[in-house]
Amino acid sequence: MTKYTNKCYCGNSLPYEECCQRIHLNQQKALSSEQLMRARYSAFVVQNIDFLYNSFHPTTRNFQDKKEIEMWAKESKWMQLHILTSTTSVVEFEAHYLDTQLNLQIHHERSNFKQIKGVWYYVDGELIA
Repeated sequence: MTKYTNKCYCGNSLPYEECCQRIHLNQQKALSSEQLMRARYSAFVVQNIDFLYNSFHPTTRNFQDKKEIEMWAKESKWMQLHILTSTTSVVEFEAHYLDTQLNLQIHHERSNFKQIKGVWYYVDGELIA
């Protein structure tokens, strides 16, 4: 008998526990910028604010407001993630979510990532209209 498993929030076929949760528990397990991007999306879904904050690159982390990150994560109903393009250090994606008025929103961003001592970090992103 086949065990039923739900897909991870990031869209991969593995269950959350075998996919993004592993990275949430140990950021070093993200082997690429895309894996970190997927884990960051899943962190919004499960409201893992510490992971979101800590996965910012050290040079940009101090400019982040944990309360604002938490508010956006909690006020939004995260629907799905689409990775449009992915290179070694840039990931373009669309994150679909419902806002507080239950209007569908699409956060389209081209994100930049850097690695420090084998650990991937989110540096910044450009919103795409």
